[in-house]
Amino acid sequence: MLSNINFQSNTDCAAPLYRMQEGWTFIIVGPLFHLAAGARIFSCSALGGHAVILPKFDVQAMLQTIENYHVNSVTLVPTMIQMMLDCPNFEEYDLSSLKMMAYGAAPMSVALLRRAIKALPETEIFQTFGMTEASPILTSLDSKYHILEGPNSSKLGSVGKAANHVELIITDESDNELPAGETGQILARGKNIMTGYWRLPETTAEALKGGWYHTGDAGYLDEEGFLFLEGRVKDMIVSGGENIYPIEVENVLAGHFAIKECAVIGIPHETWGEAVHAIIVLEEGLQTDEPELIKFCRGQIAHYKCPVSITFRNEPMPLSPINKILKTELRKPFWEGRDSKLV
Repeated sequence: MLSNINFQSNTDCAAPLYRMQEGWTFIIVGPLFHLAAGARIFSCSALGGHAVILPKFDVQAMLQTIENYHVNSVTLVPTMIQMMLDCPNFEEYDLSSLKMMAYGAAPMSVALLRRAIKALPETEIFQTFGMTEASPILTSLDSKYHILEGPNSSKLGSVGKAANHVELIITDESDNELPAGETGQILARGKNIMTGYWRLPETTAEALKGGWYHTGDAGYLDEEGFLFLEGRVKDMIVSGGENIYPIEVENVLAGHFAIKECAVIGIPHETWGEAVHAIIVLEEGLQTDEPELIKFCRGQIAHYKCPVSITFRNEPMPLSPINKILKTELRKPFWEGRDSKLV
């Protein structure tokens, strides 16, 4: 349940955070039940702007609409950005009006982010981390940190700092606050945090325990307050007593020239409990194999974090209505008949 105060807090934060201007034209490409899209309507109204709402996400329609309506702002998820950059005639469209692109809702590989920066050199790019329970903004990585070289480039892998209406801490399993650099669950509080879940008092009490919203996401804060995501707490793979966050492995795999999409999950292992398994969609016309990719990973991260097995898919990844990869569906064939790992 989200209150007027929740939405007002988020709307007041968004315009200065993303340097939005009065009279801007916004394009809405996601379903309005998702706040990444819905919240932009509030921003548009507050700024006296215009909103062009597409009935569904279509790359060609989006690019043509940006050109035709001189759109200034778009919010996408990483899968949409990849589809946009992969569009065969992407460079034929005039996107010069696009002043700001925000992305979020799912982790983006550094490799894809670098492609976006190069493809849209005149567009300010912002990373957003948030969720419905937060109305939805928690953090933002300013466009000045979206650079490929220089002292600020080290922040490119983060999701930025807490927005000015948000407090963040990192805690262990007992809700004890952890120091900078240590990974734990991300907790948040502020006027933007929900009042609770409809008719679920016990779930609400657990989520808002101690006055902090327990996000279910894992990450760490650096000494300067930048938040680095490690993935969902429930996505974490525990292999031989070691904690492995899939996003770290996915970021490595995404840097391989032959990989178009990848997802990393934990699968059952009789000795280690879980093993790291990668699911790969290759770029059209390119080839690689399991030994090569495992070797590629071992050259960049600790061996225990590397995939022990790989599945190559001939079809696209299963996606949610907002184009997030459905890892639940990817896990099902491996965990059927075993203790559930599907939550």
